[in-house]
Amino acid sequence: MTGITLHSIAVLGPGGVGGFVAGALARAGSPVTVVAREETARTIAEHGLRVQSVRLGDFTARPAAVPALTAPVDALLVATKAGGLNEALDRVEAEPRLVVPLLNGLDHMATLRERFGAERVATGTIRIEADRPAPGRVVQTSPFLRVDLAGPHVQAELEALAAALEAAAIPAQVLESEAEVLWRKLVRLNALACTTSAYDLPLGPIRSTPELRAELQAAVREGVEVARAEGATVTAAEVMAELVDAHAELGSSMQRDIAAGREPELDQIPGAVLRAAARHGLRCPTVARLTLTIASRAGIEPPAAAR
Repeated sequence: MTGITLHSIAVLGPGGVGGFVAGALARAGSPVTVVAREETARTIAEHGLRVQSVRLGDFTARPAAVPALTAPVDALLVATKAGGLNEALDRVEAEPRLVVPLLNGLDHMATLRERFGAERVATGTIRIEADRPAPGRVVQTSPFLRVDLAGPHVQAELEALAAALEAAAIPAQVLESEAEVLWRKLVRLNALACTTSAYDLPLGPIRSTPELRAELQAAVREGVEVARAEGATVTAAEVMAELVDAHAELGSSMQRDIAAGREPELDQIPGAVLRAAARHGLRCPTVARLTLTIASRAGIEPPAAAR
């Protein structure tokens, strides 16, 4: 035990991820404040956060909700989409003691450390399938759930955060390596997002169709090669084992964004992998080809690294 207690937690961005985490923490009695756009903050303040979860059941939580964070907090969980990060950070006027991102990709780390200082920003990832169909409403559709944290300079604070998450029925662990935390999720997410979004299929048909399974495996292998060059010890066998164990209807947030007409996180997920590959002189032909297919489906420009 660290002896540290988090007396105040803020969640920036109550979408599928942030809304679920804030709702679970508030339901467990943690002091939580949601920071959101004015209309969303008003909706949550008036009606609460309505959560439908295959893991935690259905409930309504009532965290505080504000359009701007004006008072210091012990921990700020950043759960926006990467594309909306800079705009969301304008709503943070106070200085948090600890900042933990729960975003996809890699590039947000530099943004947050430039804004808050490297000594206060830890590394975090979350594995969850959740969506926000309307402001103040969150739907979690798959039972898998885990938060991974790392940051040797804030170890005690992260252990306190992990304890708060565990008390809220969110499995959490503190690891030693920031590269492990970031890349263990990114390799898996990249392969899942690229294949489900390129073919607009859930994971089950991709696994059971030989040519699509081969693409899934190739995307995993390419991501693992980049991850290992970046200092992570992840293996293709363990990533594929996770994907084989996942339920057949599993999709990706990228796939859902395209279906809803929202811009997908193409630059933040496969784009991040491809840029890291280029730094190490590696090639990821499957990831690049799938990225171009997704860009065409979504009607957007592909990341420069995919061309």
